[in-house]
Amino acid sequence: QVQLVESGGGLVQAGGSLRLSCAASGRTDRTYVLGWFRQTPGKERNFVAHITWSLGNTRYADSVKGRFTISRNNAENTVYLQMDSLKPEDTAVYYCAARTAYAGIGSTEYDTWGQGTQVTVSS
Repeated sequence: QVQLVESGGGLVQAGGSLRLSCAASGRTDRTYVLGWFRQTPGKERNFVAHITWSLGNTRYADSVKGRFTISRNNAENTVYLQMDSLKPEDTAVYYCAARTAYAGIGSTEYDTWGQGTQVTVSS
């Protein structure tokens, strides 16, 4: 089992940047893919981006392409989400998630979750 802890959320003005971190511990050797999702009150948890742990292959939601970048540091067991050109509609709780096999964009495909970190973008 892997444990995930997110950090880096906060309040930023529209057009600004934030970098989220997801520190993984435990059986990271069994982790195949790590993803970021976000959720606003009363809404579903939506896919943002994911990265395969070994090869570093990435995938993004259309809404964040060109603005967000996912990366990983295998030596530090950490995945990052660099968020640039932030918009008020990016406001959400951001969650890190992991799976031991390939996963797509559905939140139900992931079996391990962090506690979430709040990102608020003011207009």
